Amino acid sequence: MKNIILPLFVVSIVFQSCSNDDDNTGTNNVVAPATYEFTRNGATTISYSGQTTRIEMGEELINGLKDTSKSEEDLDGMFTNTGDKFSDADLNASTKSIRSKTAASTDYFSANTTDANAIKADFDAWIAAQVGEVYPNWDVNAASGTAGKIQEAGGGSTRYVNAKGLEYNQAVNKGLIGALMVDQALNNYLSTAVLDAGTNVADNDTDTVAEGENYTNMEHKWDEAYGYVYGVNADPANPNADLGADSFLNKYIGRVEGDDDFVGIADEIYQAFKLGRAAIVAKNYTVRDAQAEIIREKISEIIGIRAVYYLQQGKNVLTTDKAAAFHDLSEGFGFIYSLQFTRKPGTSAPYFTKSEVDGFITTLTDGNGFWDITEDALDTMSNTIAGKFSFTVAQAGS
Repeated sequence: MKNIILPLFVVSIVFQSCSNDDDNTGTNNVVAPATYEFTRNGATTISYSGQTTRIEMGEELINGLKDTSKSEEDLDGMFTNTGDKFSDADLNASTKSIRSKTAASTDYFSANTTDANAIKADFDAWIAAQVGEVYPNWDVNAASGTAGKIQEAGGGSTRYVNAKGLEYNQAVNKGLIGALMVDQALNNYLSTAVLDAGTNVADNDTDTVAEGENYTNMEHKWDEAYGYVYGVNADPANPNADLGADSFLNKYIGRVEGDDDFVGIADEIYQAFKLGRAAIVAKNYTVRDAQAEIIREKISEIIGIRAVYYLQQGKNVLTTDKAAAFHDLSEGFGFIYSLQFTRKPGTSAPYFTKSEVDGFITTLTDGNGFWDITEDALDTMSNTIAGKFSFTVAQAGS
């Protein structure tokens, strides 16, 4: 029912906006531009360089996790941006870091440092374990209870797993989609607590720009959310043309868009970003907030869909190709971990709490982990996840 009500609410806003044209006030009329381009005095008002930087740092980190010449200090240095560990000198010179923005949103973690610290510690532990457990066994054949390498059937890719069959690099990669990209976009920069902080509303109403900049603070915060989704696209004003530009959220919006069951979701997200930004320019915060809710719902669906997809893909080859199954389940592990950073529209809560996510993780890793997991357990998790969203296991799992 919630999934029906929200679109009707948005349609109502658009209808009201059109109706109000008759009185020539224009106060509720918001028209999105053809592409994500906004200017003031002939110059762009869009800036999200910090988001681009963190995505690029993330790319180096996940590549580093597959390089056995890297030490734990090297990988930690990429996570925290200390010690000049990036190959890109510009990243080393940056004041940004991945770890500082992991589980760091205003809405979810400003008053919950206990969970924030625990989540950061998970990433620290995965990085340390990749070096301490997997690297030493790089040339050892993996077995139940033994870390090492395992090759997919038919001479396919070789995967490097811990004693439970988990690829730590996938846990970090897919976990950061939620803990960094989704959390910062949905629960920080699209938060009214951030958008409307301090004098932001008054400043935006009077087009008072941030000191030394061409944007208002409110415009900038919205753009920073946009940057976590589209920050490295070749044409960021029209990003749907090259979805898959990074290894994080952008890639998986493209993957879900490529599923016939979900065609159009990428454009729904993009159109909501455009209209919400246009609403800020028009000083229409009702329309702005309605678009933020759409973005939250659709990006959260991306996480849920891919969690179920990988659980089902892993289940399908669990008895015939352990390496392929473990790879899928490792990706599923990361997307399941990311569920705690999703956001139900109209609420301040995720689709799944940290406690619920921890329960899923325990199911996946109990005993000898993926070596012991059953098809029934994977189906049960899949059904539980899909049950919180508007899609079915069959739709997401194929």
